[in-house]
Amino acid sequence: MISVLLTEDHNVVRNGIKSLLEKENELQVVAEATNGRQALDLLENGLDPDIILTDINMPQMTGIELAAQVKNKFPKVKLLVLSMLDHEKYVVEAFKAGAIGYILKNVTATELIYALLHVCRNNERYVCHELSLRMLDKLIKKQDVVIPDELADVDISKREIEVLSLIAEGYTNLEIADKLYTSKRTVEGHRQNLIDKTGSRNTAALIRYAILGGLIS
Repeated sequence: MISVLLTEDHNVVRNGIKSLLEKENELQVVAEATNGRQALDLLENGLDPDIILTDINMPQMTGIELAAQVKNKFPKVKLLVLSMLDHEKYVVEAFKAGAIGYILKNVTATELIYALLHVCRNNERYVCHELSLRMLDKLIKKQDVVIPDELADVDISKREIEVLSLIAEGYTNLEIADKLYTSKRTVEGHRQNLIDKTGSRNTAALIRYAILGGLIS
C-alpha cells in the first residue's frame, strides 16, 4: 500500500483527487494539507508518507518550496507535483527543488494513478505525456539538432515499433496493452528495452530518438 499526503488548497479539487485515489487498492490518502507549511508540519510531527502529491500555487508555502524542504529534511519521502502551471520553467524549478515528477491537472485519471505508482515502485522521475511531447516538439524544432550516425545501428523489433508509436501518441502502458492485446507487464518490458537499446534517459528522449531516426513520424 502506497501512502499519500495530499496537499492542495482548493477544497473541491482536493476532495475530488482524494475520492479518485481512494478507489485504488494500492493507494491510501493518509493525510491532507491545504498548503506546504501545513504539509511540512505533518512530516515534522511524525507523519511518514511514501509520497506527497502537491499543487504549486498555495498560500504560506508553495509546492516548490515544499519540495526543497522535503528534499533537505525528509529525503526518503517522494514528491509529485500536480499543477495547472504548464510552462517549462516551473517543471525545471520543481525538479531542481527535489520533485520526482510533474503532471498537469488535466491528465486523465489513468495517468495520474500511473504516475503515482510508477515513481513509487521504480523510484524514477516522471513527466506527464502532454509536457513530454511539448518539450520534445521544442527540441526537434531547434535548428542545431544533429542526427547521430549510430541511429541506424539499433535493432528494434516490429512489436517494439508498434509500442513506440503508441507511446509517442501519449498512451499509457495499460492503454497500449489493451490495444495490442497483451499484458501491461509486457508493454513495460518493451518500453524499458527501447530505453536500454537507444540509450535514452527517459520517454521524451526515447521519442525524440525515434523521430530523428525515422522510426516513427
